[in-house]
Amino acid sequence: MSVVCNHDPYFVQKDDAFNVLSLLPEQKITPVLQMLAYGASADQVDEITRMGETIVLESLMQFCSAIEALYTNEYFRKPTPRDMRRLLRKGEMQGFPAMIGSIDCMH
Repeated sequence: MSVVCNHDPYFVQKDDAFNVLSLLPEQKITPVLQMLAYGASADQVDEITRMGETIVLESLMQFCSAIEALYTNEYFRKPTPRDMRRLLRKGEMQGFPAMIGSIDCMH
């Protein structure tokens, strides 16, 4: 959570125009995780968290953008030959030989 908060100031608690503190980062991220993990709708989550549906949806968009920006280079990339060897070896150990070829049904 701290990585997301450091990346995107949207998740940092701050004062509004009336000197009232905004929601805590945990309050913004919790409904997002509920939506992503359980497939809950914003309408379901806003009743549980007592947040407006607009804020829940905005938090979801900000969170997803932050995760994409932070982890695209490391995790959303094509596998290297080393990655492929590791995945194939792991698949064979689990009883799925040539599992990479079976994903696209072309091999």
